[in-house]
Amino acid sequence: MSTFRIAVVGSGPSGSYCAQLLSEESDLPIEVDVFEQLPAPFGLVRYGVAPDHPKIKSITMSFSEVFEETPGVRLLGNVRVGVDITSSELRSHYDGVVFASGAPLDRRLGVPGEDLAGAHAVRDFVSWYGGHPDTPSNAFVLDGHRAVVIGVGNVALDAARMLVRTTEDLRATDVPQHIVEAFTASTFSEVVIVGRRGPAYAKFTNKEFIELLDLENCDVIIDPDDLELDAAQQEYLDSNPAATRLFASFRKAAERGALGRKYRIRFVFDRTPVEFLGEDGSVSGVRLAKTSDPTVTETLDTELVFRSVGYMGKAVPGLPFDTETATVPHRDSRVIDGEEEVPGVYIAGWIKRGPTGVVGTNRRCALDTVTSILEDIGSKSSSASTSTVVDELLRSRGVQVVDWAAWRRIDEAERAAGESTGRERVKLHDRNEMLQFAADDVIRLG
Repeated sequence: MSTFRIAVVGSGPSGSYCAQLLSEESDLPIEVDVFEQLPAPFGLVRYGVAPDHPKIKSITMSFSEVFEETPGVRLLGNVRVGVDITSSELRSHYDGVVFASGAPLDRRLGVPGEDLAGAHAVRDFVSWYGGHPDTPSNAFVLDGHRAVVIGVGNVALDAARMLVRTTEDLRATDVPQHIVEAFTASTFSEVVIVGRRGPAYAKFTNKEFIELLDLENCDVIIDPDDLELDAAQQEYLDSNPAATRLFASFRKAAERGALGRKYRIRFVFDRTPVEFLGEDGSVSGVRLAKTSDPTVTETLDTELVFRSVGYMGKAVPGLPFDTETATVPHRDSRVIDGEEEVPGVYIAGWIKRGPTGVVGTNRRCALDTVTSILEDIGSKSSSASTSTVVDELLRSRGVQVVDWAAWRRIDEAERAAGESTGRERVKLHDRNEMLQFAADDVIRLG
């Protein structure tokens, strides 16, 4: 029986789960090549999960086993699909191609002043403190008094929490040393988190909020008046136990009030940003209007604003794209153009369903995708090229492919850097430096 070859674009949770499940869910001989544009695997787990949440990051141990122990599963890192190899070339060389490219864009608020210096998408901040190799090391200078975060999801809380972490806290994580130094030099003492709807509709989890309450150096402030609920919010709470638990924690915070700690994180709800104010091209304030009564406004002075109002998918060259949902249209994970299926092309993860769910949600999503792939190839013979053909194509274009062995050299360099400073790991953040460590030995594909 011929061996089927599947390409997976993206090594984040959905892509890694696809690779794992393709090898586990079928008796067919299958090889999987996982393409990743960065020199390091694991996507959002490595660069999007807050560094002070190591338990969530530990899922990479399971993903590592996929690449280390599963015959026929390969990592092809530092390969940009659409630049180093096109999607049409992938389709010609593989029996199936899965796009698991996530949601790399950010939603905008669409208000005046949104492009002022100092006003950022929260993703930029997360990528910076996460050591993303495409984010400049000097992207943020934390010089100011008050930061404002627009949005009430878990990522918004991550950003706020990082701004009040102590140097000792940060030295227990894997963030690059220049990030530790930048936060140590920070002059910010207050973070205001702005919810555009009422408190009943906050999207972050109670666990995340309790983590804020447990910070010994930070007050968490909620005005009791902001917790007055209208009928719609009360109805929502009555039917949503998770929201009820979170609201109870809000009440505890409001009752506790200020304790005189060094930092403060303040929540305001039912406020909509209507304008970013600026001086000399930099943000100096945010004008908010009460969502339920836009005639009531207030202005927050600030030197740093993050919008955390959702991620968006990006169109994949050569594939249809739904601009309204910012996803690739599909039927049972099979890409469709109009009503017609695009043969051999599949999707998984956020580009398929939008930026929803937690890391584990991607496993069920990937299983649905893998089920469709196996249904399609089960009655066919493979027409894929060999791995050597793909390797030679990339080599002819001068691509320095980071395979799993090369990534392990980067990984070892990070662990060595951590050991020298009493930490488990210190991330490398410069792409060229990562590639230098990757190239210490000859990279052998195949």
